[in-house]
Amino acid sequence: MAPPHAPQRQSPLKVDPATDELISQGAHFLGVTKKDLVAAAVRVYLEQQRENIRRGMLESMKVLDGSLSSSVSLLTDLPPERISELGGTGDWEE
Repeated sequence: MAPPHAPQRQSPLKVDPATDELISQGAHFLGVTKKDLVAAAVRVYLEQQRENIRRGMLESMKVLDGSLSSSVSLLTDLPPERISELGGTGDWEE
């Protein structure tokens, strides 16, 4: 993690040529930079997807509760009930 006062480094965004053309045209006709258009578009999109993001985060938190069983479940794509049926996982310390 960067120190609190370190300047943030900009990273390039790579998009396909058709998307780049859309960004260029949109930015031109809106009178903004491509960078500003992409930033605004991402904020709007994430706001529109807020509920889906929340659901995904809740599902991840259910799976990643810190237990060995949840880690095995995530890695194997088996539900915790099935892992228990197969003999369980024990604890981290065992």
